[in-house]
Amino acid sequence: MAANLNLLIPEFQEKVTTLLQNCRRRGIEMRPNEGLRTPFLQAIYWRQSRTKEVIQKKINELKTNGAPFLAHCLDNVGPQHGEPVTNALPGFSWHQWGEALDCFWVVNGRAVWDLTTVVHGQNGFMVYADEAKKLGLDAGLFWTSLIDAPHVQLQKASNPTRVHSVVEIDRIMEERFGN
Repeated sequence: MAANLNLLIPEFQEKVTTLLQNCRRRGIEMRPNEGLRTPFLQAIYWRQSRTKEVIQKKINELKTNGAPFLAHCLDNVGPQHGEPVTNALPGFSWHQWGEALDCFWVVNGRAVWDLTTVVHGQNGFMVYADEAKKLGLDAGLFWTSLIDAPHVQLQKASNPTRVHSVVEIDRIMEERFGN
């Protein structure tokens, strides 16, 4: 899927456009893959590789902490299988706020996702992260806990819970993505 950059908040969209241009100037094509992500899709990603007991515990915690909509997102998507993708619960990723973007590196018309490929002495993800940093963006390649090379975000705060209460996140997510 291709990310629609128009769904990003304007300040971030402008920086991302500059970031992609700066990468191209250095001979690196980074292609936006995922920008704005619904809390339901975030729930799918979070549920991957987790047991039903862990999932149910987290649903109950969200309800107890005043986040019934986020609990609904997590419960509603059903069982998911696959490799771990994220540690961020629904609403707890800047993707849901239009303030994060994932890109892949394009080499000879093919998507490259690994950090070991070097073409003409450059690794696309390293160039992407360096250029993001110059623009004041937070690049997932430089994280220490869960390195996420395709990811850049506007906020320096690791996730929305550092800026908003869980109740506030729940309300905002329901306003934006609820029926």
